[in-house]
Amino acid sequence: MDTIIIITLSAAIVAAALAYIITRNVVKKAAAKLIKDASTESENIKQKKILEAKEKFLDLKKEHESFVNEKNSKISQTENRLKQKENSLNQQINDNQRKSKELENLKENLAQQLEKIEKKSEEYDKIRKQQIEKLENVAGMSAEEARDFLLESMKEEAKAQSLTYINDTIEEAKLTASKEAKRIVVQSIQRVATETAIENSVTVFNIENDDVKGRIIGREGRNIRALEAATGVEIVVDDTPEAIVLSAFDPVRREIARLALHQLVTDGRIHPARIEEVVEKVRTQIEEEIVDVGKKTTIDLGIHNLHPELVRLVGKMKYRSSYGQNLLQHSREVANLCAIMAAELGLNSKIAKRAGLLHDIGKVPDDEPELPHAILGMKLAEKYKEKLEICNAIGAHHDEIEMTSLIAPVIQVCDAISGARPGARREIVESYIKRLKEMEDLALSHPGVQKTYAIQAGRELRVVVGSEKVTDQEAEKLSFDIAKKIQDEMTYPGQVKITVIRETRAIAYAK
Repeated sequence: MDTIIIITLSAAIVAAALAYIITRNVVKKAAAKLIKDASTESENIKQKKILEAKEKFLDLKKEHESFVNEKNSKISQTENRLKQKENSLNQQINDNQRKSKELENLKENLAQQLEKIEKKSEEYDKIRKQQIEKLENVAGMSAEEARDFLLESMKEEAKAQSLTYINDTIEEAKLTASKEAKRIVVQSIQRVATETAIENSVTVFNIENDDVKGRIIGREGRNIRALEAATGVEIVVDDTPEAIVLSAFDPVRREIARLALHQLVTDGRIHPARIEEVVEKVRTQIEEEIVDVGKKTTIDLGIHNLHPELVRLVGKMKYRSSYGQNLLQHSREVANLCAIMAAELGLNSKIAKRAGLLHDIGKVPDDEPELPHAILGMKLAEKYKEKLEICNAIGAHHDEIEMTSLIAPVIQVCDAISGARPGARREIVESYIKRLKEMEDLALSHPGVQKTYAIQAGRELRVVVGSEKVTDQEAEKLSFDIAKKIQDEMTYPGQVKITVIRETRAIAYAK
């Protein structure tokens, strides 16, 4: 029995030992496999990281090379500009040296001529003194007395002759030029009959009911603040029934605000994020509409090959006004007038029409430089390669620069016709009354004037003078002087007619 137990225990021990050995071998193989897999995976990761590092290095190298090439390009451009400047400076230095030599030669020639003139003047003075002495002996009076006598007599004669000459010249000009000028101007105005849009600095946005006002204002006013910040327009929500007032001097901003409000109220979703999205969308639509209006205007007028930026500025005129007159309508009217008048005068009507359309583009720039609109418009036309005569006509239509082409006065006249005709522009009452008062006071400042009356909305000034102080010839001269003074010192639309009235009254009483 004990032997069996021992044999059984021995067999169990052997089996356990065999199991341990087998298990150890399996564990060793598994461990070796894990170590091998880990080594393979680490090698793959290592290779992958190396490749990523190489790619990043190549990208950095490429970016660095691009940066270096760009810098080298800029340096070469700078070197070329410096070389050009150096060449131009050398050319200027050579020109200056050549001119200085020519000036030296001229100085020498002038010095020689001056010496000759001085010698001749000395001889002339001697001869003149001898002749004066002989004349004084013959006439029995000194040279100063004779000169004073001649000057007085010549002054009176020259005054009378000048007044007569002025009257004759004016009458002749009226007979020959007035009729033809009136025909051309009247015919041009008759052939252009366009309506004028009057715009203000506010736009009224109508709503269905006053409940919408609360939604537009929003909680603690956040919606209305977001809308004002996005559009740059002041939004006035007051007790006015079923209306909201949009206030801004820029009509484009007012139109963007109006359309954005319309979309927001129609959609019903009004909150700051939605407001910014709608305003940006409407701004894009307005920009596209501005370009479309510019293209349509150029097509309607038959003006071709206009720079896209000038086309956009022309379309932008639709949303601007000048003294209440729509700027695009005014420019179209001036363009048509210029074409008609240029054709009547035998000038190039296409160039005149082009200059007439572009004459006020300086009023609609994207920025606001401190320049008169005529000069700014001329610079824009020069920038976009318009012809020199068109640029000059734009810059000279308010006399800021000198006119160098025949088109320039045509543009100036047609601009005055379009702006000064009745109903085209409106004027603030205070400035209108002030202008009439200044006109009357200016005429009253002349001697001999008793009363002045500005009539026909400032188009005519009637001046009453005393018959005992002012003669008929002096009345003609007075009207000319007052007209010139008004022209030099005042700003007014169109023209002002000066009528001087002088009458002699004989009064007697029968008793």
